[in-house]
Amino acid sequence: RLASMGELSKETVFIDGTKLEACANKYTFVWKKSVGKWEEKMFLRIQDVLQMFNREYLKDFQISRENRAVDLRKIVDFLENYCRENHVSFVSGRGKRKCLHQRYLELFRRFLDRQSLYDLHNSRFDGRNSYSKTDVDATFMHMKDDHMRNAQLKPGYNVQIGVDSEYIVATDIFSDRNDVWTMVPFLETMEDKLGFRYPSVTADSGYESEEAYEYLRKNRQKPYIKPQTYETWKKRSFKQDISKRENMDYNPENDTYICHNGKLLKPVYIKNQKSKNGYLSEVTVYECEDCTGCPYKEKCTKAKENKKLSVSKTFIARRQESYENILSDTGILYRMNRSIQVEGAFGVLKNDYEFQRFLLRGKTKVKLEILLLCFGYNINKLHAKIQNNRLKSYLFPLKSA
Repeated sequence: RLASMGELSKETVFIDGTKLEACANKYTFVWKKSVGKWEEKMFLRIQDVLQMFNREYLKDFQISRENRAVDLRKIVDFLENYCRENHVSFVSGRGKRKCLHQRYLELFRRFLDRQSLYDLHNSRFDGRNSYSKTDVDATFMHMKDDHMRNAQLKPGYNVQIGVDSEYIVATDIFSDRNDVWTMVPFLETMEDKLGFRYPSVTADSGYESEEAYEYLRKNRQKPYIKPQTYETWKKRSFKQDISKRENMDYNPENDTYICHNGKLLKPVYIKNQKSKNGYLSEVTVYECEDCTGCPYKEKCTKAKENKKLSVSKTFIARRQESYENILSDTGILYRMNRSIQVEGAFGVLKNDYEFQRFLLRGKTKVKLEILLLCFGYNINKLHAKIQNNRLKSYLFPLKSA
């Protein structure tokens, strides 16, 4: 509707995210490492019991790591049939001594119940390291609102929004604590819902990755993404750090770097790295020809032998393109508007509307909740623009010096 009114520029989209607390108890956490640790301990305990069980019943039952629950169910079924056929009497209460068959049956039932619980936990993680029992889609994250000042993890969601001309044109909910893995799926959903593709994307350094750069390049979208090392590059300490690749001379003809001592770092091998989303990147490893007796070795590397550099050539080339884009006049204008428009939208939602915590549970309901909130925000923004005679104003101009 806003696009049909000419209220959207369709020139660039400003992307940012924030973490909002879920409607879940903060002490109902389930940790993936903890589940794995206890599951492994129980597996070792089962193997010890299984040896005695097989000797007692002259069987050769086995329990594999891949099919623990199925194998345990076979043993429980065997024991239940055995007790039924041999008319084993079960006892309970004080002063009653359980027979060996009853003790084995109850023990393996407990093993099966615990294994079923562990399998349920593992099925709910879905690539995450934690979840909440009262809202299984919520992930424990660090929140900006840390009133106890102890970096406490709270169940929450990563809310992503795309803003154009001060209006929220897209929003989505993610369980990832890091923004870098949300950019590609968010842009795909945005294009699918809006029916058009923005020619450029503006985002902060938290979204920078080779995967994001390659996705934008494939779709012919111009990146205005600030490099993660943008602020570090300006520091004198970085410029004087001889261990950094940026401070070494590079010879593109021989594909070699020259260190502070004049030695060559030559490519020795290429390795492939797979990201969380399955993206494969090619990394070239360079090694110095000889660091023996180098007077700068302590400042250059902590390696006992020769210095090594891991370099993704594709990532460096794409980062340089984005760096040049943000330094252009258009890039400066976009970066300034990104901080005003998308950060301002979150400021209104969280402070003016006092929306600090979701009221519903589950990813589907939470997404519906944030969508309704964004609709209300856009209506208020349109009303404010009409009142202030600012219709069809897309970008705030730069202030003249």
